[in-house]
Amino acid sequence: MDITPGPRSMRDWLDSYSRDHQHPTNRLLHWICVPLIVWCAVAMLWTVPVPSMLGRPGFWSVGVQVLAFAWYWKHSRRLAGALLIVFVLLDLLTELLYRQLGPMTLLWSALGVFAVAWVGQFIGHAIEGRRPSFLTDLAYLLIGPAWLMDKLLRRLGLGDAA
Repeated sequence: MDITPGPRSMRDWLDSYSRDHQHPTNRLLHWICVPLIVWCAVAMLWTVPVPSMLGRPGFWSVGVQVLAFAWYWKHSRRLAGALLIVFVLLDLLTELLYRQLGPMTLLWSALGVFAVAWVGQFIGHAIEGRRPSFLTDLAYLLIGPAWLMDKLLRRLGLGDAA
């Protein structure tokens, strides 16, 4: 666990996360499993019933995404903007699946994918020989997607996103 005075920068978070993700197989599993887990969270929250006076299906999911976006925005506007695009795309996909499959099939599908993706994550960490970062700080659940986005933006030549 890193001990740094004051609030941590996004670069601090990403560098710390990287130290726990050095093995190529663990990294590959994260590229597969983290996006799936994010979608599963979106989809599972999408199926939570919403009182009609509050809104429509997806209300709770979007509410959680707004909170996550605010956290990202506080730490890195560039990553927040990129992740907002991902959130919108996941929302569009989830709304389509909600309409096509119905809430119960969507929920059970998301639960199944969620379980398999987490098994993949734990296999990756077993190979790595390090426990998942979120076991030291739950904020790392938000860092995983940001870490992947930072790597993607760098590969696209968009520089340091943190």
